[in-house]
Amino acid sequence: MLWPMLALALAFTGIAVLAVLAVRVFVEVRRLARQVGESSRQITRAAEDLERATAPLGGQVDALRRGPDTGLSSDPAGD
Repeated sequence: MLWPMLALALAFTGIAVLAVLAVRVFVEVRRLARQVGESSRQITRAAEDLERATAPLGGQVDALRRGPDTGLSSDPAGD
């Protein structure tokens, strides 16, 4: 009678340990998902800021490519 009770106690303890570990994994996965979501939002915001910052520079580069208002292009590949 001792061995079946011992086996039952060990089985219950093993299942309890697995349950605790599963809860800990679940909590960490939720925390990681929140961090990934926040990082994604920050990357999107940074990309939008970079896009806004480069728009005026693109206009300046385009103006430099066109050259003076003589109608001649300073880009030899464009001829």
